[in-house]
Amino acid sequence: MTPPASPPPLKRAAIIAVGSELLTPFRSDTNSLHLTDQLNRLGIDVVLKMIVGDDRAELRELFQIARQRSDLVVTCGGLGPTDDDVTREVIAGVMGRALKEDVAITEQLRTRFSIRFSTPMPEINRRQAMVPEGARVLANTRGSAPGLWLEDDRGVVLLLPGPPREMIPMFAALVEEGALQARAGQAIVVRRTLKITGRVESHTDEALQPLYREWEKASPPIAATILAALGQIELHLSMTTPTAADGHAALDAAVAQAIAVLGDDVYSSDGRPLERVVGDLLVAHGFRIALAESCTGGLITSRLTDVPGSSRYVRHSVIAYSNDAKTGLLGVPEALIAEHGAVSEPVALAMADGIRAQAGVDVGVGVTGIAGPDGGTPEKPVGTVAIAAVSATSTRSRVYRFMGEREQVKFQASQAALDMVRRMLIA
Repeated sequence: MTPPASPPPLKRAAIIAVGSELLTPFRSDTNSLHLTDQLNRLGIDVVLKMIVGDDRAELRELFQIARQRSDLVVTCGGLGPTDDDVTREVIAGVMGRALKEDVAITEQLRTRFSIRFSTPMPEINRRQAMVPEGARVLANTRGSAPGLWLEDDRGVVLLLPGPPREMIPMFAALVEEGALQARAGQAIVVRRTLKITGRVESHTDEALQPLYREWEKASPPIAATILAALGQIELHLSMTTPTAADGHAALDAAVAQAIAVLGDDVYSSDGRPLERVVGDLLVAHGFRIALAESCTGGLITSRLTDVPGSSRYVRHSVIAYSNDAKTGLLGVPEALIAEHGAVSEPVALAMADGIRAQAGVDVGVGVTGIAGPDGGTPEKPVGTVAIAAVSATSTRSRVYRFMGEREQVKFQASQAALDMVRRMLIA
């Protein structure tokens, strides 16, 4: 079917990730996250995401649903040479397009096998040269499966390869050449995320309710979504706007309003994770930090050192898991442990003081707790964690009660410790 002379703009997109491996615990769909970000930048709203196995009937049904609900459908995966790579033939069949071998693609594949593998191309790879009638072939600079652009009076269909290292540059080339931009609407979607800690979801939502009503009445309106994540709350703001400058200005103002309500509980409004925020604050103060970790087993240190350049401020770390290690490595008095127990504020403070003195740094952190599943008591159940942070001018400590399994307790403890340091540095 010939596309109309002046096709309507693409406003709504659906993404279909194809591959039975994506329905197992061993693979996840990351392509849709990248595509959503890129499509939003073009002013195309992603309204539907689906994952389907290598099943012709299932893919056919989901593709038909996607076509009904969007004017741009993007599939990722299923373009390989094997029998379970069904995307090409299913989409062509639904759109009523005959498949025909593109001899130029076949020759490119033969050359690729000859140069890269010093072997003749297997005949099954000719499937990758089968092109639906009227389709535009999209070059694959990183792999063997070309992409396809199909268009009719219902919109555009993009068939992209599944491996991200192939899909991302192929889609980037489309964006760069302007083919999608020319078909996109005039508006774009802009987004901001605030990361919040020290509050529960319901309290955060309650505090923001007046702003929600104000943002809904704005022109254009600002959409707000609040999400609870492990150890933090996220506030997602988005709006559809004619220009990026207008959108960012409006969201900057909304972010400022939210920070005025939530105060220091907002630790990031620019996408930085907490460990990077803390690292940037340490650099700004010219401080170095050392950590004494028990129940977190080095997780806080690991998060800090995941940030490039962290050697500027991370000086020393000790995993003092046993009581002997706490006394022998950190100088925690045995009498203190006997009196208060290993999981207590006094011991956490002594650990923080000990590591700070031992390493000769500005900030010392001590963490001791019960991550579970064993070791809890009625007085100190699993999830009890004592955290302390000390500097030359400030001392902070607190006992927390975290919920969840062992890994969740450890992460929440690391989040609370980093946040304690953050609040000390901004005080």
